[in-house]
Amino acid sequence: MADTLTGRRIAILAADGVEQVELVEPRKALEQEGAQTELVSLKEGTIQAMNGDIAPADRFTVDRRVLEAQVGDYDALMVPGGTVNPDNLRKNSDAVGFVRGFVEAGKPVAAICHGPWVLVEADVARGRTLTSYPSLRTDLRNAGGEVVDEEVVTDQGVTTSRSPDDLPAFCERIVREFAKA
Repeated sequence: MADTLTGRRIAILAADGVEQVELVEPRKALEQEGAQTELVSLKEGTIQAMNGDIAPADRFTVDRRVLEAQVGDYDALMVPGGTVNPDNLRKNSDAVGFVRGFVEAGKPVAAICHGPWVLVEADVARGRTLTSYPSLRTDLRNAGGEVVDEEVVTDQGVTTSRSPDDLPAFCERIVREFAKA
């Protein structure tokens, strides 16, 4: 099964404050299946990852600024969490438009933990069943989503998961969903 995603280009949208394990583990799972991943962010250079939202972890090199990224260059999109990361992303109109563009194009999108905040801002939660970190659930409901407490949910091409504890199920699901792209 190591070639499931060969030839697929996957955008990983992240900014400073990204939860390191939620960036690293899905990226590793995608690349092990043959995908080419590209870290897309708000700025050039590097972004600062965190452990548990409070402890600085590694820095990651940005491949492309979201301002220069085009939905048509990718087959799917993954948005990791961390509290600060999606909060930074949802304040940036280019990032929000990038996410919305994937959904409008019918391309698979995945978000874990606090990542679904960007789905709310892009107005793509409406009419979908989603899950997330518990503190986001009211936001998802207010945005028109149906919220469930499950480790991973896929609805209409959007896959969501609750927390780092759910990474094994999330990684397995996004490989399967992105392979359909």
